[in-house]
Amino acid sequence: MLQVTGSGDRAVGLVADAQRGVVHRVQLLAAGLGRGAIEHRLAKGSLYPIHPGVYAIGHAVLQPLGPELAALLYVGSDSLVSHRSAGSLWGLTKPAADGVHVTVIGRHVGSRPGLRVYRVGRLDPRDVCVRWGIPVTAPARTIIDLAAHAPDAEFERALAEAYGLRLLTDRALSEAIERAPGRNGTARLRGALSDERAHALTRSDAERLFLRLIAEAQLRRPATNVRLEGYEVDFLWPLEKLVVEVDGHGFHGHRAAFERDRKRDQRLVAAGYRVIRVTWGQLVGEPLALIARIAQALTAGAPA
Repeated sequence: MLQVTGSGDRAVGLVADAQRGVVHRVQLLAAGLGRGAIEHRLAKGSLYPIHPGVYAIGHAVLQPLGPELAALLYVGSDSLVSHRSAGSLWGLTKPAADGVHVTVIGRHVGSRPGLRVYRVGRLDPRDVCVRWGIPVTAPARTIIDLAAHAPDAEFERALAEAYGLRLLTDRALSEAIERAPGRNGTARLRGALSDERAHALTRSDAERLFLRLIAEAQLRRPATNVRLEGYEVDFLWPLEKLVVEVDGHGFHGHRAAFERDRKRDQRLVAAGYRVIRVTWGQLVGEPLALIARIAQALTAGAPA
């Protein structure tokens, strides 16, 4: 909580500007506003209550990140944004639907409407970061917390995004897990990482496996690494105008590469080609179904 220098509304305004439009009652009192002055401003609408003792200045619509700062002001010291709200700050998840999620260290604070509070006895300094001026759990710790509570699709998407945005490394995640023995979510996270490492393929591995499956199914071998519409594609059946691209990674795909690949797919489709993307999971987990789809696509695209 920022210290107040000066007195009156000007001092309050300076503090609010630094705190994205929110202030604590303690700061108002430090600026010389007594109980009556605070009640008067609430009545006339220049103060809006957010949480008990926490107010927005001037209007009820909070600035971006105002809800997070208001939550931390209410909860008090030794607290930080966590779980889905931390995931949102890092760009890994959507904002939490039930308000701001925070973790309090070593104290008991109850949740309330618009605020969900978690408690831990201690938190290693390596699991704490500051993002846009807001204390928040570090990416690896955020992923552990999400693993404890998020549905499968949300958790897996957040994990992939954390790697894709280069917020996370295997080492950082492993070290964070070791700092949280027995924490809810660590077992699920270990399982997800173990599964990926067991099944993930390099790009060349994936391409070799795909060609082997094609040969075993006695399908016509495609042309490989062909230049097409200014791009190099993995596999091409030119008569059927069918392109197959193989993604040989699990959680470690980079979002920029993802966007670039989709733009390339759109260009190829606009030029009259059909594009099928094959994942490592399909190659390893459902090869017969995958080859059946490729065969069906070849039949559908065969010249009359």
